[in-house]
Amino acid sequence: MIRLQPLDATAAPADAESAAGGGIARIRAVVADYVALTKPGILTLLLVTTLGGMLVGAEGVPPLGLVLATMVGGAMAAGGANALNCFLDRDIDAIMPRTRRRATATGRISPAAALRFGVGLSAVATLWLGLLTNWLAAGLALAGNLYYVFVYTKWLKRTTPQNIVIGGAAGAVPPLVGWAAATGGLAPAAWVLFLIVFCWTPPHFWALALLKQGEYGRVGVPMLPVVAGERETRRQIVLYTILLTAVALLLAPLGMGYLYFAAALLLNAVFLALAVRLMTHPSKRLARHVFLYSLWYLAFMFAAMVADRLVLA
Repeated sequence: MIRLQPLDATAAPADAESAAGGGIARIRAVVADYVALTKPGILTLLLVTTLGGMLVGAEGVPPLGLVLATMVGGAMAAGGANALNCFLDRDIDAIMPRTRRRATATGRISPAAALRFGVGLSAVATLWLGLLTNWLAAGLALAGNLYYVFVYTKWLKRTTPQNIVIGGAAGAVPPLVGWAAATGGLAPAAWVLFLIVFCWTPPHFWALALLKQGEYGRVGVPMLPVVAGERETRRQIVLYTILLTAVALLLAPLGMGYLYFAAALLLNAVFLALAVRLMTHPSKRLARHVFLYSLWYLAFMFAAMVADRLVLA
């Protein structure tokens, strides 16, 4: 006698629910991969300097809509440049432990898709900034984007140990974008903000390079520690920190008050003390301290500028 088994009424819905959950998880993973191409950690610091440039240039708080438009446009411009950097560097990213999990390095995102994403995001950013802020801010953001992609990533990074020095101009553009968006022009103080970030870049990245020089050496990227050795790199970190201190103090005669001057003296004194300590007592631990302090240094310097302008302007 054949017994008919009762139908499991919950099986089909459960399978459908599982498939739907799997589909959502895959979409989230793809979105996360594309977001990672924009390098959110780097974007955060770039947006800090963009906002700082806006608030210092305006000597107050610009309209909220303008601030939001500038920050979103700046994030898209820098994110597009970072995505194109991942596209161009996918061969060496696949070798270095620090970057080998990037979607462009593993193949989860194809080169063509990464290229379309980077170019599209950059184009949208330029139009966004031009239409919602002004075309000077849009042009500066586009110039920084192209400089980072073609001058630094495509040319300098793999050809000279001065890659970070010359290429650092790209990362110094965001405060100019913020200033231009808020004021419609550029004043001498805006260029000092540019120079602060420009001079900050070598000690910041060379401290990281001291920690990662083996990775750079394996992929043939001529970072300063690989080419000139650790001793010369530590000496250059001290020299550029001294230059950074001098440039930072230039803002005082250009309108900054005692609040900024006191903060700049303190922040730069600590930075220089760490750099000298690294030169005289070299260690990976101290290199890591210099690198981590440099991140906080830039954020606190721009915070001091903004506080000075909001309180004393």
